[in-house]
Amino acid sequence: MSRVTLSRYLIEQTRSHNTPADLRFLIEVVARACKAISYTVSKGALGGVLGSMGTENVQGEVQKKLDVLSNEILLEANEWGGHLAGMASEEMDNAYQIPGQYPKGAYLLVFDPLDGSSNIDVNVSVGTIFSVLRCPDSNGCTGDLGDDAFLQAGTEQVAAGYAIYGPQTMLMLTLGNGVKGFTLDREMGSFVLTHDHIQVPESTAEFAINMSNQRHWEAPVKRYVDELLAGKTGPLGKNYNMRWIAAMVADVHRILTRGGVFMYPRDDREADKPGKLRLMYEANPMSFIIEQAGGMSTNGYQRILDIKPTSLHQRVAVFLGSREEVERITGYHQA
Repeated sequence: MSRVTLSRYLIEQTRSHNTPADLRFLIEVVARACKAISYTVSKGALGGVLGSMGTENVQGEVQKKLDVLSNEILLEANEWGGHLAGMASEEMDNAYQIPGQYPKGAYLLVFDPLDGSSNIDVNVSVGTIFSVLRCPDSNGCTGDLGDDAFLQAGTEQVAAGYAIYGPQTMLMLTLGNGVKGFTLDREMGSFVLTHDHIQVPESTAEFAINMSNQRHWEAPVKRYVDELLAGKTGPLGKNYNMRWIAAMVADVHRILTRGGVFMYPRDDREADKPGKLRLMYEANPMSFIIEQAGGMSTNGYQRILDIKPTSLHQRVAVFLGSREEVERITGYHQA
């Protein structure tokens, strides 16, 4: 039996689920950009791409060379195809306008060009996260787009995915009817379907959180993690293992493939902020993927996909993964 490439899968989705052709082409362009980023990341010191740019992004975070290169690769790959009305990136202050010489389309692309970039220089897995929205009809999708066009709840996403650059380069994708995993065959130059009907196990014995921040957590998170650490003799009655890679894309990929709960709570170091992770670039696409795989994602109080963004770089607390554990920690917040 012949292998199913990403292109073939998307064409079959057009036939069976009426996936618009423009969306299909857009996903293929994003996938090609991810292949280019994968190659650039893999060169490392050989390509002179390690280290810092000496600049900061809008969040005040120091930009790595690969942050900037990855951002440029995604912009250049997607600006001319005629599928997009605009783009927004974690690395840019405001929405990116499609250059005037190119046609505009009906979609908006939102992305974190290189998630986990603090791991770049130590050769640990990093990735690209992306989300696709429709351009609001009221905006017309013709003139320059303001940031407001992108401020849509996660439930409005028509597609989301991430590429992870690890021992293998993989693309995980949802079009709203489940999650598929594709592995890059470097000899073919194509992403090939290798993981079908991905499901997050409802129960788990693994959790992912940065324990060094424990003293800053709110009471519900302290209570929950204390119960996890209590093990078989504690209230949860089983032993748990902790896994923490410090790259959301890598931690979520592990949870997507074998279960677990990922937590990045707000804490009292920045009491005025509702969390660390970006709602639109990280939390929304990952929550869409996790929910499509049967998992659950909340900010401790409500479903993340129901949150209406008020700014392009809005932050949020995140608890996602196996349903049983996310329900438990959410219940502790709501008590």
